[in-house]
Amino acid sequence: MVRRPGSEATHRASGVSSLRALQPIDSSPFKQPAHPVFVWGTVLVVWLVSFLPWRDWLAAPDILLLVIAFWCLNEPQRVSMFTAFIFGLSMDVQDAGLLGEKALAYTLVAYGAVALSRRLHRFGSVIQAIHLLPVFVFSAMATHLIHAWLAGEWGGWQWLWSALFTAALWPVADTLLHMPQRRLDETDPGSV
Repeated sequence: MVRRPGSEATHRASGVSSLRALQPIDSSPFKQPAHPVFVWGTVLVVWLVSFLPWRDWLAAPDILLLVIAFWCLNEPQRVSMFTAFIFGLSMDVQDAGLLGEKALAYTLVAYGAVALSRRLHRFGSVIQAIHLLPVFVFSAMATHLIHAWLAGEWGGWQWLWSALFTAALWPVADTLLHMPQRRLDETDPGSV
């Protein structure tokens, strides 16, 4: 095989390159940074909603944990593991449970969201929920095992439903919380 000196240059000049043909997996038209008022407003509103008595149901999804995980994934400069820890402590005080139980769960989920962020940004919301399901289950399992050890009794497996419902709500949270950041597509007839 004889290599001609000009063959690579002509191949590059013709514009045929395998790297240029690659497209991102998620090419949605948003990815604008969220406004800080919107980020903190959603966290505070969901925190206030978490005070309602529907959370007494053991299988209820933890919506505050879901929103904090979402913002830790998408806005880690504004909502961090420290934020998750503080809101977890506030939920421990509100629930009158073991101090640090929810704080541990919230911090573990925030860490999981940050650790998986490079991978999660490549996928849609359903695949993100599948990736985050073990994170939600692990954090709930860790806190319930600690609670069972300190209380001396096993509380059952109902906590698993809460983690499953929380992961199932991820696509809904992703759609709702990304809505203000979406810009109108140029092909949209209503765009200006």
